[in-house]
Amino acid sequence: MSVTGVLRPGHIVLRVLDLNEAVYHYTQVIGLFETGRDDQGRVFLKAWDENDHHSVILREADSAGMDYFGWKVDSEATLDDLAAKLEASPLARDTVWHAPGEQLATGRRFQFTIPTGHRIELYATKETLGCMTGYSNPDPWPDGLRGMAPSRFDHALLYGRDIDGTLELFRDILGFDLAERVVGPDGEFLIGAFLTCSNKAHDVAFIRSDQDNRLHHVSFILAGWHEVLHAADIISKRNVSLDIGPTRHGITRGETIYFFDPSGNRNEVFAGGYIWYPDRPTITWHDSEIGRAIFYHDRKLNEAFLSVTT
Repeated sequence: MSVTGVLRPGHIVLRVLDLNEAVYHYTQVIGLFETGRDDQGRVFLKAWDENDHHSVILREADSAGMDYFGWKVDSEATLDDLAAKLEASPLARDTVWHAPGEQLATGRRFQFTIPTGHRIELYATKETLGCMTGYSNPDPWPDGLRGMAPSRFDHALLYGRDIDGTLELFRDILGFDLAERVVGPDGEFLIGAFLTCSNKAHDVAFIRSDQDNRLHHVSFILAGWHEVLHAADIISKRNVSLDIGPTRHGITRGETIYFFDPSGNRNEVFAGGYIWYPDRPTITWHDSEIGRAIFYHDRKLNEAFLSVTT
């Protein structure tokens, strides 16, 4: 499958309460690498197998949460085309262009607000630093890894009111597919939407909530179940606040553990999942099976997991 249009999650900007504590957590516990700082005090990070300059940006603020979520597209022409479609759509509000360099090492960016209240942006150009193994006769992994050592920023789960409008925007304008959905008793009322722009089980997910613009978690990919268990050991060794896991999801089939950064932003490290192709039918989960859908082993809801967001 040739991936065109929106290629992948490119970066996420997280608000943190104490920048030094956050940098330690994301570099020493999770295992990202710092790639730069700007004159606004923002810190830029990447995982070892990512080509581009950064995928996570930390900004010190009075409240935790997400500022915006950036998506890389395949060309400047695609960026112009999608921006024009979004500017013409009532589903995208507060559209604005940002000049090259406003975000470190990044070209021009088109930013907008989606129906769930989240700020999203598209961009085509970012400075490349490369995978840390290089691209000529590479080893499977580089020396000097630390912490959980994810290979990339994988996805985020976001909460908001109008997930129907957000689904329409992502599917009909940005070209995403609906890989899985959670529905109410009538089989139609949409509770959750798991969307992919690639051949992953999901690149972003949305859950219906009575609050807009909320971040449930930001996720990083690991190679397998053994690395998820190793992450659990690190969480205990570093006295990190554990949320849930290790366990498995029914939705996406992923192996997972959830924990919190020092500011209260929920993190996930994730492995597994299935390969998505556009001819694959959407998987439907009914609300009567939501416990098994979220936590396949326990098969029951955890209210704190569902309700705590930033």
